[in-house]
Amino acid sequence: MQYQSTLNRDGLIDLATNKYFANVDKKNLGQVLDCFHDNAMLTVQTAFTIHEGKENIKRMFVDFMEAYEFIVHRDFTCTVDEANGRIAASFVAELVDGQGNKTFLHNTNFWRIRGDKFQEVYVYMSGANPLL
Repeated sequence: MQYQSTLNRDGLIDLATNKYFANVDKKNLGQVLDCFHDNAMLTVQTAFTIHEGKENIKRMFVDFMEAYEFIVHRDFTCTVDEANGRIAASFVAELVDGQGNKTFLHNTNFWRIRGDKFQEVYVYMSGANPLL
């Protein structure tokens, strides 16, 4: 299904890297959820995990943010399809849990935007899925 996006190239990159990932890293749950439509879907393709609806996505992020003391997403390479409201980003995710154990993932996310928010998110992870 195709959605209409109101964002240009810079707006798509800003939504993915600044409004979404920067707030995930700061554990600003409200701002993270503001990036999603109420009926959005987040799928971790490499783990066959689907989170449907904002409430399920919220629960996933609450668990994720509680599991890690330190979260950072960095080294973004973005590919944008402005005409169709889509963006892909490859990046490094660095996670540190309460015991000091570090996890480094090399991930790629694909987003389908409706209006100015995520309608669909597809995540490909290089390691174990922390988004349960």
